[in-house]
Amino acid sequence: MRSTRRRALGAGVAAVSLAAFVAGTPAATAHDRDHGHGHHPKPAKTQTVQLLSFNDYHGHLEAADPPLSKQLDPSQTAAGGAEYLATALKTLRATAPRGTSLTVAAGDLIGGSTFLSGLFHDEPSVESLNAMDLDVSSVGNHEFDEGTTELLRMQKGGCHPKDGCYFPTQPYGGADFQYLAANVVLKQQATKGKGHHHEKERTLLPATAVKRVNGVKVGFIGMTLEGTPSLVDPAGVANVEFQDEVETANKQARELRKQGVNAIVVLLHEGGIQSGTYQQCVGISDPIATIAKTMTADVDAIITGHTHQPYTCSIPDPRGNPRLVTSAASYGQVVSETDLVIDKRTGEVDRAKSTSVNHLVSRAEFAKDATQTGIIDKWKTISGPLAARVVGSVAEDITGDSSGNRGIETPMADLVADSILWGTKAPENGGAQLALMNVGGVRASLRVAPKYAEGPGEITYAETYDVAPFGNILTTLDLTGAQLKAVLEQQYVPGRPGGRDALALGVSDGFGYTWDATQPAGSRVVAGSMTLGGVAMDMNATYRVGTINFLANGGDSFTAFSAGQNVLGGNEDLGNLVAYFGATPGLRAPADRVAGL
Repeated sequence: MRSTRRRALGAGVAAVSLAAFVAGTPAATAHDRDHGHGHHPKPAKTQTVQLLSFNDYHGHLEAADPPLSKQLDPSQTAAGGAEYLATALKTLRATAPRGTSLTVAAGDLIGGSTFLSGLFHDEPSVESLNAMDLDVSSVGNHEFDEGTTELLRMQKGGCHPKDGCYFPTQPYGGADFQYLAANVVLKQQATKGKGHHHEKERTLLPATAVKRVNGVKVGFIGMTLEGTPSLVDPAGVANVEFQDEVETANKQARELRKQGVNAIVVLLHEGGIQSGTYQQCVGISDPIATIAKTMTADVDAIITGHTHQPYTCSIPDPRGNPRLVTSAASYGQVVSETDLVIDKRTGEVDRAKSTSVNHLVSRAEFAKDATQTGIIDKWKTISGPLAARVVGSVAEDITGDSSGNRGIETPMADLVADSILWGTKAPENGGAQLALMNVGGVRASLRVAPKYAEGPGEITYAETYDVAPFGNILTTLDLTGAQLKAVLEQQYVPGRPGGRDALALGVSDGFGYTWDATQPAGSRVVAGSMTLGGVAMDMNATYRVGTINFLANGGDSFTAFSAGQNVLGGNEDLGNLVAYFGATPGLRAPADRVAGL
């Protein structure tokens, strides 16, 4: 909570009010009978608690991201960056009475980060978030990118076990905010819990947090998506089990109510897609649509993330009562403001009076925060020379990174696949004949216009890092034509964790096939269409395929890679990409290599 004062915000934002949803308040009355929410015969005094939330920060300290898509923001407002996000949060807090605002997040604050933060294992991100006075956050899948041990270091502090202290006189002190991981259970404890019901399961990090605001209690349950193991290196999460989101929330909500906490908010790193603007909720999709409809009515609001979508929704809970469900896009470009009206006598949320609104973090509207500028400058002093090194060039924009549609072939994914083939085709490097790369692993596009301070068309080391921040290892393996087809078929997997049924693979030059989306899952690669060097591929022949270890280990649900034989690891993808850019100046966007995808 902060010391704040009341002030008015400018016009131009649209709020979702639950009062319209419950016209005549029959739903609120039903909920009051069962849970005590909503209207009371003699209303007690209420306390409004302001929740400011964001998600999927991914270490984007610098204001370098393009605007939201034209659908989400028709005005194409330049938004985001730590300096502007911090000011936006301070400005919004100042609209709430003193001590009634909390700042929360829904995961992926670290991991998949840009150069300035990722190079230093996201210590700059945590320092930035500490300075923003973040109170509590759920974990997300990217919090596990470097494994559970590193996540605990990020929470508790201490210097990196290999890289040491970047500032020896100022060792890394950890996160001032609390990470929550209610559905991340230590495997030994999970096993004991199943066999011995009297023994309580132990989570990797706390499951819940309770905050007091002017005498009322607000409970938070933090979770990542159950499918996290398919999105990270399995070795890094081998000691934990990721449990069902709804079952976990229901259990933890019961526990909170037993403790006298009746205002409950879930921070969930899972979401959906909608087709309106950043202030709307048009056709919200699964997984969040189903999760919100089935999660216990004891939960009063759900703050979400993962899909990098902004929305402010009202989705009925299992009792048919309205419930706010929000998300704030990504990279600090949007802040969700949720005002919960809580009965001070009962501690229950009056949902009919609670509202939510999304705010763009406009770089034109908000000034830079000096503290955040100092943090950025501090880390740039030791990263600057490496960041500015020019490693290659582009002759035109090459787009199609993970921030867009991950279900289609993109020029950037094809380009990275080309770099993998370039780095693995020599016999001593694996002898690859073709290469595959997941669109979701390509974290940035390459543009002619300068992103940082480089010249037009130049590619710097920092920009290259932004494309490939995960430290994946080039991997080569044998697959038969039939096994390769099975991999390609897994580009469409109904019910894939994270709600993205379609996840496309970029392919290297010389390889192609035809995709027929009208066919059922498992039969979308047209028979006989796979070619290599213009020659039809033999389903019984063996081919050397280059990729990254994330995919080779079955990441993104590409489990068909497990059939591969003679697996050979190679160089790190970032170093390979730097070398590839240096060897191929003046890059242009590859033409499509797959028909129909």
